[in-house]
Amino acid sequence: MERKVYEQMAQLDQRHWWFTARRRILAELIERVVQPPRGARILELGAGTGHNLSMLSRFGEVEASELDPIARKLASERLGSEVKEAALPDLSMFPTDSYDLIALLDVLEHVPDDKGSLEAIKTRLKPGGALLLTVPANPWMWTAHDVAHHHHRRYRKGEIERLARNAGYEIALLSPFNSLLFPPIAAVRLVGKLTGKDDSDDAMPGALVNKTLDTVFGLERSLIGRIPMPFGVSLVAVLRRPRS
Repeated sequence: MERKVYEQMAQLDQRHWWFTARRRILAELIERVVQPPRGARILELGAGTGHNLSMLSRFGEVEASELDPIARKLASERLGSEVKEAALPDLSMFPTDSYDLIALLDVLEHVPDDKGSLEAIKTRLKPGGALLLTVPANPWMWTAHDVAHHHHRRYRKGEIERLARNAGYEIALLSPFNSLLFPPIAAVRLVGKLTGKDDSDDAMPGALVNKTLDTVFGLERSLIGRIPMPFGVSLVAVLRRPRS
């Protein structure tokens, strides 16, 4: 990603509604769907500035990787141990058959070889271990935001399903999310395209707006995996390595 994106992320990731509500949703899915064992061994790939590491640490011992050196330094400080350098699909620095949970949170869209990356991740999971995956959805929503974040693609639900099955995973969960806010977000994206005012501004909203968006987005923690979510800005999946 652009350096300014990491700098902005580090300033906002503890307060901005998208980060705060998303962490609550992901924590709920780990607890309810992944159900890692006590003291699980966890790996986050592409940890960015480390804004998910504290949440993941609630479920076990966490290791992490990040390619960008500035983000990796901050993530290491937040984790309290070295965050390793890794560029998917090369995971040679991590042991095989070792992790109960691997988190790949808005990372796969940055990687040219997405299929090879999913295959490499599966070999690092224990049999029965789970990959928690999030990606941006809907190719038609492509904007300057995707360009600034160096995305290669946005995904359709069927594409993730095919990638997962071709890489040998069992699908425990695959759902759109950020669904309740999808209509206004989609409208803003479409208006931006039509008016030529398509930008990548991720600025912090005012306190009231931020709180409202955090509350609305956060409601999805009780919905995903329980009721069908027909659309969303993103996709979330829990993919398991078969036990045999």
